[in-house]
Amino acid sequence: MNTLNLDTFKTMFVAAQNAVKERCDEFSQLDAVIGDGDHGTAIVQALDAAVESINTDSDFKQTLGDMGMNVMLKTSGSTSTLLGGFLLGMSDHSEGKELTLDQVKAMFKGGLEGVQKQTKAMPGDKTMMDALCPGIEAMESATCDSIKCLMTRCAEAAKAGAQKTIDMKANFGRARNYGEKSIGYMDSGAASWSCILEAFGKAL
Repeated sequence: MNTLNLDTFKTMFVAAQNAVKERCDEFSQLDAVIGDGDHGTAIVQALDAAVESINTDSDFKQTLGDMGMNVMLKTSGSTSTLLGGFLLGMSDHSEGKELTLDQVKAMFKGGLEGVQKQTKAMPGDKTMMDALCPGIEAMESATCDSIKCLMTRCAEAAKAGAQKTIDMKANFGRARNYGEKSIGYMDSGAASWSCILEAFGKAL
């Protein structure tokens, strides 16, 4: 498959929704080490709001815009702000009802840019950016002939990035107050976003 339509896109998001729900407790336990312990619940609620807004009879730009706004209106906190920013950024870089490989790359890059408007965190700060940034970079540089190949490359890089956060000291947000104590645990945001991107690929 070398094009992406909204039906398939919905399948990808439902797969991510289910995968994150299965690991909800794991993400909250990771968050409890250096945070509030609610990340699993928060990311599930945000994904629920996103999925309920998908309109496969519309086009990508409108649908992604609706998804992003619904996430921000129906959920609160940094998790919803970042997922909402991702979806709105994707909306800004997508047109039509079916996307080519290059258009999918542009859409996901736009998603990253949307997140970057919401946070100053960078790779190395022990946040979701340690999964998302390498994932999108791998997608951009991939020479693929299918959407599944693109998403698989993205997921592999994101998973590797999330794994690296185990040895990192948190430098951003409330977690930075834990200093050396934050080392030895995967960042919950990096873990959940790696899960989302992996589910996208497996759904194809």
